[in-house]
Amino acid sequence: MNSARMIALRRIARPLITTGVLIAIWWAFTRISQVPAYLLPGPASVAEALWHQRTLLMWNTLTTFNEVALGLLIGTLLGAACGLVIVFSPLMQRWLMPILLLSQAVPIFALAPLLVLWFGFGITSKVIVAVLVIFFPVTASFSDGLRRTDRGMLDLATTMNASKFSILRHVRLPAALPAFGSGLRVAAAVAPIGAIFGEWVGSSSGLGYMMLNANARIETDVMFAALFVLAIMTVLLWVVVDRGLKKLLYWVPDTTGAPI
Repeated sequence: MNSARMIALRRIARPLITTGVLIAIWWAFTRISQVPAYLLPGPASVAEALWHQRTLLMWNTLTTFNEVALGLLIGTLLGAACGLVIVFSPLMQRWLMPILLLSQAVPIFALAPLLVLWFGFGITSKVIVAVLVIFFPVTASFSDGLRRTDRGMLDLATTMNASKFSILRHVRLPAALPAFGSGLRVAAAVAPIGAIFGEWVGSSSGLGYMMLNANARIETDVMFAALFVLAIMTVLLWVVVDRGLKKLLYWVPDTTGAPI
């Protein structure tokens, strides 16, 4: 068996082993402690709920995924635009930075009810909440990457009479892409938080809506099933973004020294 196949098997085996160990601990705890099922259902009860509620879970997952995907797309574009404006316009930086900081200082769960009130129970309010969670990490990381471009490269480009646009396109942007990728990974991990907050405040579908209904009926196994699906969706989204960034930023070396 070649080394590439061994690395691939390790990548698959490690999360499976970790998940299996956590489920075993969960099962053992519920058996030993005798916790009532309405407080903490066992893995078997959650698996049964996953199977019986599979159709409902599928449709609600699709709703939440659409909210997260749109929020991630809009938040990334908005964050990248804000990062560019902040770096290249000191005047706009003085105007925008207080607004950006204020948007993060106010807790998102305090803004979510207002957004639902203003934009309704549909997908728009959830996407806006997701965007508010996403765009600041992208803005901060991208603007930081643009600021930290190697001075020698900038001096060389200036010596060769490159225009500001050419310097941005060929020097600053490639140098800032690794930092932008880090912000995008964070955004992919936290994007579902915004959508779920919005669904908790007011919605007619989605995994957050399903959790609220299950909580009202004390169907804890269904709540855990929806939470499990949400976790899987978040992990898959992060993996897709991470793999895509690695292919896009193929020139950036991985110096960890050990294969994942």
